[in-house]
Amino acid sequence: MTTSLQDIFRATVIARILYAAPSWSGMCSAADHVRLDSLLRRSKRLGYCRSDTLAISELFTRPTADDDFFQRAKTNSNHVLQPSLPQHTDTTYQLRTRPHNITLINKTKFLNNTDFIFIFIRQKRQHRVILSYVCFISSPTNSL
Repeated sequence: MTTSLQDIFRATVIARILYAAPSWSGMCSAADHVRLDSLLRRSKRLGYCRSDTLAISELFTRPTADDDFFQRAKTNSNHVLQPSLPQHTDTTYQLRTRPHNITLINKTKFLNNTDFIFIFIRQKRQHRVILSYVCFISSPTNSL
């Protein structure tokens, strides 16, 4: 009975805490960590959570399944996704350590033309030109 309750707790509460944790855990204050740790301690004491569940700080710093999968795809030359990865780059400068050495795609004219911001600016510019032409023609001082 308790194992099914603990499985439900892990599937709901722990999963919600860990959802996108790499992106938001850095923004948590020490008080937030204490509150999350107290939630886990209380859940362990009441039997909702397994006693071997890690603390919040350890849950936030452990590697995720995505990291493991990407590492296997990156290092195994026979992996199915290996041909889909970009070519490796060698950087001559050392600004900071990177978790990978993969190049980004080159920005092309096609990407510029399909970008939402460029399309929006171009449409606004066209509307402004048409509107100014209409205002010029309909102005009473300009008789053709």
